[in-house]
Amino acid sequence: MSNSKTVVISGANRGIGLELSKLYAERGWSVIGVCRESSSELDAIATRVIDGVDVTTDEGIKTLVSGLADTSIDLLINNAGLLQDEKLGSIDFDSIRTQMEINAYAPLRVAEALVAKIPEGGKIANITSRMGSIADNDSGGRYGYRASKAALNAFGKSLAMDLKPRGIAVAQLHPGYVKTRMVNFGGLISPEESAKGLAARIDALDLQNTGSFWHSNGEELPW
Repeated sequence: MSNSKTVVISGANRGIGLELSKLYAERGWSVIGVCRESSSELDAIATRVIDGVDVTTDEGIKTLVSGLADTSIDLLINNAGLLQDEKLGSIDFDSIRTQMEINAYAPLRVAEALVAKIPEGGKIANITSRMGSIADNDSGGRYGYRASKAALNAFGKSLAMDLKPRGIAVAQLHPGYVKTRMVNFGGLISPEESAKGLAARIDALDLQNTGSFWHSNGEELPW
C-alpha cells in the first residue's frame, strides 16, 4: 500500500465527493476524505477522514494542514460546494457572499495551503460548473452561484499558470447535471456516471491541457 497514490477530496461525505472517493478507493488509491461532518458511507471507504474542517476559515485550513503532515498528495480534488438561488428584486447579498466563500475562496485557500505537498506530476481538479461560464449564460439568475463558479474558474486558470513550471496540472471540471441533494435529486445523470467522467478528465489532464475548463463528458466548455 506504500506505493499507492494519494487523493485528497473535499466535500467527500456525500454526493459526487463520495462517489469520487469510492472510485479512487476501487483503483487502490489512498483516499483522504475532508469534510465538516463525516458519513458512515465515507468512513467505510476512505483510508482516512479529516472531519470538523470548515475550509472557509483559517482554523479549518490549519486543521487540514496539520492532518496532512508528512503526506504527499498526488491529486487534490476541490469538490465542496454550495448552490443557492437569488432573483433580481430580492437578491440576498449574504447568500452571494457565502457562496463566494465556499465555492471560490475555499478551493483557493486549500490549494495554496496544500500545494507544497503536491509533487511534480501531481494534479489539482476544481469541481466547478458550466454555470460559471459567462458565454454559456442564456437564462440569467443564480447570481451567487454563477459568480462564485466564474471566480473559481479564474482562480483555477491562474493556479494552472503559476504551477505549470512546478509540473503540477490544474483543471476546472463541470460534473454534469447530477442527481444529488444539491439539486433535490432532479439531475440527468447519476453521481456514479459523473464520477467516472470526472476521473477520465483527470486521467487525461497534463501540462499540455492544464488550465482548461471541461464537462465530465469530455466537451471543452467556453469561458
